[in-house]
Amino acid sequence: MKSKYAINLHKGLTFFFVLGLMFIYQNFTLGAWVYLALHGTYGFLWLLKDRIFPDPQWEQFVSIPQGIFVFVIVNLYWIAPFILISSGTVPPLPLVALAISVNIFGVFLSFASDAQKYYTLKYQKGLITEGFFARCRNTNYLGEILIYSAFAMLTLHWLPFLILGGFISMIFIPNMLKKDKSLSRYSDFEEYKKRSGLLFPKLFFIADSQPEEKTLV
Repeated sequence: MKSKYAINLHKGLTFFFVLGLMFIYQNFTLGAWVYLALHGTYGFLWLLKDRIFPDPQWEQFVSIPQGIFVFVIVNLYWIAPFILISSGTVPPLPLVALAISVNIFGVFLSFASDAQKYYTLKYQKGLITEGFFARCRNTNYLGEILIYSAFAMLTLHWLPFLILGGFISMIFIPNMLKKDKSLSRYSDFEEYKKRSGLLFPKLFFIADSQPEEKTLV
């Protein structure tokens, strides 16, 4: 089986999982509805993205036990809605507004940068140094971190942030470093690396100044 099957199953079930929690705990407060809208919609958008511009790294084949393990690991993201809905926590309106804004920004960065990468490499292989990747080498990961940070914010609990930190340190960062190692085969990678950040955009870059050549007359 492909590794994406386990991930897609998680994404597709998220809406129904959160909705089920709302009925089990009879929690139909604003926070629960907002969480359902944000995380549930993100899951459906992920499935749509997989149909239009799939990520090659999730196309690799894994054994069934490995697929089950992946499914269990990504289901850690369901702890956030469980905490929010089972506790009856009602996030304040300013926090709800902030979480929605962060989520929208994250979805934009993640999906748009993945689309740029997919269609660029489809027609021209090589190093991508413009657009969403001009100042950041992993804009898609930055977007995903913002997405799950927004979900965690709504819970008003530390555990979802800890789980996200675990994904960042054990999955995201190793994958980013592995990508850097792969891209280092291109001759212009070192120059690109100097003007771009690994995860956060490098907004300021001062190019190495070269001494002007003097012409002798």
